[in-house]
Amino acid sequence: MTPAAPALPRKKLPVGIQTFAKLRDEDCYYVDKSGLAIDLIESGSYFFLSRPRRFGKSLLVDTFKELFEGNRALFEGLAAETRWDWSRRHPVIRISFADGMLKSRTELDRRIQSNLRRNRAALGLPRPADIDPDDTADDLADLIEQAHLKQGAPAVVLVDEYDKPILDNITDPARAVEMRDGLRNLYSVLKGADPHLKFVFLTGVSKFSKVSLFSGLNNLQDITLDARWSALCGYTDHDIDTVFAPELPGLDRDEIRRWYNGYNWRGVGIYNPFDVLLLFDTREFKAHWFDTGTPTFLVKLLAEQSWFTPDLARLKADEMELLSFEVEQIGAVALLFQAGYLSVHAVEETETRELIYTLGYPNREVEMSLNRVLLPGYGVPGRAASLNRQTLLKALRERDWIAMETTLRALFASIPSDWYRKNTLAGFEGHYASVFYSHLAGLGLDLRVEDATNHGRIDLTVVQQEQVFLFEFKVVADEPEGHALRQIRDKGYAEKYLGQGADVHLIGVEFSRTARNVVGFEVETLAG
Repeated sequence: MTPAAPALPRKKLPVGIQTFAKLRDEDCYYVDKSGLAIDLIESGSYFFLSRPRRFGKSLLVDTFKELFEGNRALFEGLAAETRWDWSRRHPVIRISFADGMLKSRTELDRRIQSNLRRNRAALGLPRPADIDPDDTADDLADLIEQAHLKQGAPAVVLVDEYDKPILDNITDPARAVEMRDGLRNLYSVLKGADPHLKFVFLTGVSKFSKVSLFSGLNNLQDITLDARWSALCGYTDHDIDTVFAPELPGLDRDEIRRWYNGYNWRGVGIYNPFDVLLLFDTREFKAHWFDTGTPTFLVKLLAEQSWFTPDLARLKADEMELLSFEVEQIGAVALLFQAGYLSVHAVEETETRELIYTLGYPNREVEMSLNRVLLPGYGVPGRAASLNRQTLLKALRERDWIAMETTLRALFASIPSDWYRKNTLAGFEGHYASVFYSHLAGLGLDLRVEDATNHGRIDLTVVQQEQVFLFEFKVVADEPEGHALRQIRDKGYAEKYLGQGADVHLIGVEFSRTARNVVGFEVETLAG
């Protein structure tokens, strides 16, 4: 009998650690990004990177800091050890807005002043008496120049969470504009300081236009959707299978992929690092990342704009819509993408060389969690949805059509009549389909929206336990008309799935504009 292979030695999980030195000193797992960091440094000087929250941006910024300060011991055994010229050292100015929430321009200016004082102390540079204490831009410009002159090497400026003061106030546009103007005043210094700068790197969640926030800084290169740098933050499949190999025994590898993989910025696919670390720590598949920041503002925006929620599973957008984010005009698509609720699934180039992106949910965690929090915005009370969810799942699993119809009626009956009085969606098929889709998506099921066939598109396909459920939705004036099931039959939607061994269930659902509920529910089953 062949002896079992010895268990691989486990290391400390770097949960919450954003300091490179601490991570290395405490012998934590580390996915080596130092080679990519050097590649970026060698390719240019001014960079901007947008990534969702808790994706390792702060750790990346700290890695740049340790490289430029020449702390070779921290990179022992890493790619940088043999690639970096350790004889060269640069003064590093690091500015961070990651901690706390700033609620006024005065608080922002104080935070900037605190950042600059800390950098001056670290570099041993006095603050000239002739600089106005309130002039943060002049203060930064002087700091950069002094750092260069004292050390004899151009300075490095690293800005972490550059946009957080704006995003923390996004529900108050006037205050958000104040924050943006204060930050623009600070960042405007960077272009004029070019003779004294070696490398500039700004990172955050959102991409504000150069006109609104980086006025004049036209040499700032946005690498958010550059395939070469897709893996600068986060973990790849290879990272999971190698670096974290000791943590994999006892966990379903395919489930890890379904729950937490799927982020893509036109390059290699990426796992959410926060989720992966919490999974290995707790050994539970949960919405670890999503639960740390409920997107209340996003939910309100989508509901106010009456978004057809199935569209979120397959959305097309050009690059301008994807990356344009302004305080005065917040685009839902840009917000969804930049915040990490949608990711790139495909890219196509038009005849005019324009790039069109197909977006969708990155993984099960996001699809399930976002749709659960969306339902209250579409009228369904959270508790009603929660109680209804498992009943519906059981009905699907057991093919109990009476229970399924009863459960759906209860779901729509839970929407208060006052909600309809304040919204004009009762007559629209899209509202009912949105509620039904989001309810099913909240179960983590395999859903296919507008599933294409040779004869048309199925409204919704659900694949569950080797059973296929084809749903067609119709809105009728009052009484059921039978059009929904008839369309599935007449269009031959089931042909795509027949002959594969799975039973195919054709389900026509009709909603009444008057009753605001299910009035028609017909089912026909075809043997696979």
